Amino acid sequence: MFKQAFPLSLIIGLRFFGLFIVLPVLSVYALQMNDATPILAGAVVGSYAFTQMLFQVPFGTMSDKIGRKKTLLVGLLIFIAGSIICALSEHIYTLILGRFLQGAGAIGAVVSAMISDLVKEEERSHAMAIMGGVIAVSFSAAMIVAPLIGGHYGIDKLFWLTAFLALGAIVILFTMVPEAPKIIHSYDSIKVKTKDVFQDAALVQMYITFLFHSSIMTMAFFIIPIVMTHGINEDGFEWSKHELWKVYVPAVIFGILAMGPAAVFGEKYAKGKQVFIVSIVSILLGFTAMGFSHNAIIFIIGVVLFFIGFNMFEPLLQSYVSKFAKIHQKGTALGVANTFSYTGIFIGGLMAGWIMQHFNREILALFVILLCLIWLVWTIRMHDPHARANAYFSLDTFERAKIMALDKNPAIFEVYINENEKMGVVKYEKDLIDEEGVKALLA
Repeated sequence: MFKQAFPLSLIIGLRFFGLFIVLPVLSVYALQMNDATPILAGAVVGSYAFTQMLFQVPFGTMSDKIGRKKTLLVGLLIFIAGSIICALSEHIYTLILGRFLQGAGAIGAVVSAMISDLVKEEERSHAMAIMGGVIAVSFSAAMIVAPLIGGHYGIDKLFWLTAFLALGAIVILFTMVPEAPKIIHSYDSIKVKTKDVFQDAALVQMYITFLFHSSIMTMAFFIIPIVMTHGINEDGFEWSKHELWKVYVPAVIFGILAMGPAAVFGEKYAKGKQVFIVSIVSILLGFTAMGFSHNAIIFIIGVVLFFIGFNMFEPLLQSYVSKFAKIHQKGTALGVANTFSYTGIFIGGLMAGWIMQHFNREILALFVILLCLIWLVWTIRMHDPHARANAYFSLDTFERAKIMALDKNPAIFEVYINENEKMGVVKYEKDLIDEEGVKALLA
C-alpha cells in the first residue's frame, strides 16, 4: 500500500507545498501592491480556488476517460505556467491572474482517484492518511521556509521555487508512480454524467462538508498573518513577516499529531461522525480565541486549536467520498468534492477580505462561529460511511460470471473485477447481508 500511495502523495505534497509556501505572507504581500485593497488581497489568497472550482470535475472526468497519468501531466504544466506569471507580477491584478492559472491545474481529485484505484478500500484510509501526512509535512516545511525566504529575499522567489518543485513532481510521476489497474465493471456502456454523483444523498452531504472545511480554512489564513504582523486599523501584534514561523510551526505539529487518532477512530472504530464533531468544536474555539483575543499567546493558542480541528478532517474526507462513490464515478465524485472545496476557498477569501475591510476580526470570528454551529447540525445528520463493506474473491477460485451476476442482488451495492490482481470485488450493504452471505450467493 505504501509503495502505491507514497509517490502520488509526494506529487500532491510538492504541489501543495507550492501553494502553502505563499500563504503565510501572501495577504500581507498583496496589500503592498499597486491598487490593492483588503478585498483584492482576499481575492489573491482565494483566487486560485476559483479555477480549481471550475476544473476539478473536468479533470476528474478526463482522468476517468484518458487515464490518470496524462491528466496529472497536463495539470502540473498549467500549474507551472501560473507560478511563473505570479513570480513576474508587479501589479495585484497580474498576481490574481497568475493565481487563477495556478488553480487551473486541478489535479487533487485525480491523485485521490488514482490512490483509490491502486489501494484496497480497507487500506484506503491509511493511504489517505499517508497523503494527508505528506501534505501536513509539506505544510510544516512551508510555514518555516515562507517567512524566511519571503521575508528576506522577496515573495517572487517563493513562486519560482513553486515552479521548480512542480517540475520535480513531473519527474516523480513518470519514474515512481505505477500504472493504474485495469478495472472491468458493469458500467462500461454507461456514460458518466456529473449529475449522477448528486443522486446519492451521502455524497452530497460530504460535498457540503468540503465547502465548510475549506471556506473556514481560507478565512483563518487571511487573518493570521495580518493580525500577527500589523493588522488592519492598528489591530495587530507588530511581528515581522520572518517571525511568523513561530506561530505556524507549533500549530502544524499539533495538527499532525491529531491526524493519527482521527484516522484510527474514524476508520478502525467507525467513529467518523464523532471525529468530525470534535474537529468542528476545536475550530470554533480556535476562531473564538483568534477573533477576540488581544494577547499574542492566546491568539497563537487559537491558531493551534484551529489547526488541530482542521487536520483531523484530512485523513477522512477523501476516503469517505471514495467509499460512497461507485467505481466508475470515483474521479467525477472526487472532482465534485474538490470543486466544493475550492469554491469554499474562493468564497472564504472574498468574505474574509470584505468583512475585514468593512468591519473587524471580531465580526469575522462571529461569522465563523455561526458557520461552525450550522456545520455541527449538518454533521449530526451525516450518513454512516461504514454502512457498506467489501468482499474479495480470487478469480482462480470463483467464477467471473457468477461474481458479476451478483450486481442484480438488492443487497449488493456494486461489483467489479480488478484484472491486475485477478480479483472480484463485491461491495455489499452490511444491514442486509454479511460476507458469509455473499459467499453463499456464489456457492
